[in-house]
Amino acid sequence: MERCRPEAAARRIEGSGREKILVSKAKTATKRLTKAEQRAETMEQILDTAEHLFSKHGFYGVTLKDVAKQVGVHHTLLNYYFDDKKTLFDAVFARRAVVTIEKRMKALDDYDRSAKGKPTVEGALHAFLDTDLDLYIQGGEGWKNYGAFGAQASNSPEGAEFMDKYFDPVVLRLIEILKKALPDADEADIFWGYHFVTGALMLTLARTGRIDKLSHGLCRSDDYAAVKVRMARFMAAGFRDICEQRRSEGQG
Repeated sequence: MERCRPEAAARRIEGSGREKILVSKAKTATKRLTKAEQRAETMEQILDTAEHLFSKHGFYGVTLKDVAKQVGVHHTLLNYYFDDKKTLFDAVFARRAVVTIEKRMKALDDYDRSAKGKPTVEGALHAFLDTDLDLYIQGGEGWKNYGAFGAQASNSPEGAEFMDKYFDPVVLRLIEILKKALPDADEADIFWGYHFVTGALMLTLARTGRIDKLSHGLCRSDDYAAVKVRMARFMAAGFRDICEQRRSEGQG
């Protein structure tokens, strides 16, 4: 039997000691998560999963059991956190809504101040749309899922209820600036103009892939940077045209 030299044995012992230390540190790092942190992590997983499923299947196409299965937890855990599916839907809606609303409101307020009483339709729409589109461009798949989730939600009674609840203040702030930009416009035309803007935005956020097929790949439904360059300018022209046409008809 070959005997092990002392220095080799020492190296083995030293190496073994290092391995034990590393294992010990790994265990310590694993144990550092408090119960509160674990709950927060689980909650994020639940909301991310629900957001993805709702974005694909809508409110009625998803159950709490579907979400639990995807997360890998028992469905009773979801019942512990959420009274029902509507409560979960609201939580998914609210999580990112506060972020986009705060950014949009700041952008609109900043633009209104900088315009010094003379805002333009295009400037107001850029402040409203670009801030939101930047989140989808820079925020990764999570924000893109939220955009598709919002598009699904806006076309259902349940979703419309939450759109009213969270987004009305920022939409009305946009309307306020548009009225300054178009002081002679019929108020109804401004609201219809917003209606068309939000319709186009929701279709864009839905990422249906239809434009990809129609254009044979020339355009991509998830190319939000291309949308950002075009949308505000396109919509501003529509606002101006309809408002000017109505005004000329009234004068005729």
